[in-house]
Amino acid sequence: MSAPDKSIIIDNNKYCLTALLTRWYNIYRMKRLTIKRSKKSGLPPGSLIHIGQTKSDAVKITVIDYDEHGYQEKEMTSVDECFIFRQSPTVTWINIDGLHQVEILRKFGECYGFHPLVLEDVLNTDQRPKVDDYTDYLYIVLKMLYPGKDGLSIVTEQVSLIAGENFVISFQEGIEGDVLGQARERIRNEKSRIRKMGPDYLVYSLIDAIVDSYFSILEKLGETIEVTEERLVTDPEAQTLKSIHDLKRELIFLRKAVWPLREVISKLERIESPLIKAPTKVYLRDVYDHSIQVIDTVETFREMVSGMIDIYLSSVSNRMNSVMKVLTIIATIFMPLTFLAGVYGMNFKHMPELEWPWAYPALWIVMIVISFAMLFFFRRKRWL
Repeated sequence: MSAPDKSIIIDNNKYCLTALLTRWYNIYRMKRLTIKRSKKSGLPPGSLIHIGQTKSDAVKITVIDYDEHGYQEKEMTSVDECFIFRQSPTVTWINIDGLHQVEILRKFGECYGFHPLVLEDVLNTDQRPKVDDYTDYLYIVLKMLYPGKDGLSIVTEQVSLIAGENFVISFQEGIEGDVLGQARERIRNEKSRIRKMGPDYLVYSLIDAIVDSYFSILEKLGETIEVTEERLVTDPEAQTLKSIHDLKRELIFLRKAVWPLREVISKLERIESPLIKAPTKVYLRDVYDHSIQVIDTVETFREMVSGMIDIYLSSVSNRMNSVMKVLTIIATIFMPLTFLAGVYGMNFKHMPELEWPWAYPALWIVMIVISFAMLFFFRRKRWL
């Protein structure tokens, strides 16, 4: 028995490795859409169990306290340092990066009197964007998005905002920073409007920063869709179909994060709560318009990607038809030539043409004339 070819073994190993990596990648992408809650099964409501990504980094707590006349920005070493701002007459923004240390969240709940279900929702990082009114404070859930390291995928991070009479507390998973830098810059600018407004305007600024980041995501997705569509029309390949499939999954994922946003902002605009002042509702209306733009763009992209699958199938079918047309024309040209070769290839003794001195070149001339005549006929009929 002969030894197996080494090249075949190497190709098989490469194929197995590629299939394994593809499977792991698909499993990772599915985890972004659904986060398991199995470790909370059977526990009573209000149980503080973090179901997001497990991190070993320390929780980062930053505090920005400001009013019209000044501001201070600090990074706290312990959660107890934040509680001195509880009764401050100024506006206090406390930002927590990292939810894996549940004890920190429990202390905030005890100090500010948050409902246990609010703390539970903060730790459940697969929440749908929403807003809940607890009279003394508002609880808002949003999805912060930014491009992944590969430039194609979308990374999501849940942002929970708790807004009270003189404070705003934001909880982030702390995956890869945030997009709230422009809100911080506004606070640092002593002439900005945010320094003269209350915590409701700070909530608007944070929502506005998150919604504005969606447009950069959509721009990159739009560029990717245009490149894929151009490649789809010119040279459709199996890799192109995979790119379309990846785009479709990303848009489904994006729609899940963006679609409920309209309801959240609309509720904040209509809510009858003393925490949201009338001047701020005007700005919320502007963010509402932006959210509608985002949703419309996402829906447009989804229709385009769905149509790209049909274009791919049509392109593959047209290319196959072109190949079959060429092969059919070649076979049709060779049909009479094969007939002549078959006739004069018969071993009959009494065939008058076999004795002719110019029979062989004459046969070649006839076959060439027939071939060119058929090609002329096909071209005239526009079959070629």
